[in-house]
Amino acid sequence: MPNLLLRTTAPPATILIRLLVGGVFLSEGVQKFLFPETLGIGRFLKIGIPYPQFFAPFVGAVEIVCGTLLIIGLFTRLATVPLLIDISVAIFTTKIPMLYKTGFWSMAHEARTDYCMLLGLIFLLLVGSGPFSVDRRMHACNPAFSKS
Repeated sequence: MPNLLLRTTAPPATILIRLLVGGVFLSEGVQKFLFPETLGIGRFLKIGIPYPQFFAPFVGAVEIVCGTLLIIGLFTRLATVPLLIDISVAIFTTKIPMLYKTGFWSMAHEARTDYCMLLGLIFLLLVGSGPFSVDRRMHACNPAFSKS
């Protein structure tokens, strides 16, 4: 199992996707704590997320931790899973209602970052972290990982 999670045949340029996707999630997670009224608890309350006092900090922490894991390339495939859930909830709670309320083009404009994050996460889930990552180093240096 560790071999499957750490193995990667992704090209070196994969680091660019990791930095992009991880950086956006890390930044958004930090901002949930810095600006709770507009991006944290207040936003969760406004869009109808239940228990916003719990979920806003929880989601912020997930974004910080998993975003950081993507940036350094540690447990990359595992880190994509909670972020895929995160971005899916964001799309369904904010962009889908916008589609019905303001139309396709308005929604498409507002959803551009969400769409890029979704596709970037799917890419990383499929190909792994690439050669410039802790995952690759762990896989290459640990015989237990290399044999599985």
